[in-house]
Amino acid sequence: MLPGEEPEAAVCSRKGCRAAATWELLWNNPRIHTPERRKIWLACDEHRDWLEDYLTTRSLWRETVPHAQSAANEGH
Repeated sequence: MLPGEEPEAAVCSRKGCRAAATWELLWNNPRIHTPERRKIWLACDEHRDWLEDYLTTRSLWRETVPHAQSAANEGH
């Protein structure tokens, strides 16, 4: 990103969704990732539960936390 440019808005990872992300779903695949490695899917409020269920069903979900960019924007 160049000085003066705005960062791109983070959007939900659910296929076809273009809503702003408000959550980060942290996951890893223990068959291919080290235990401390975390991959991130972004989720809007509407799709958070669906994405968590998808990852949990496959034993990949580790934690869900508020999206840092979303939390930072709340103060402005």
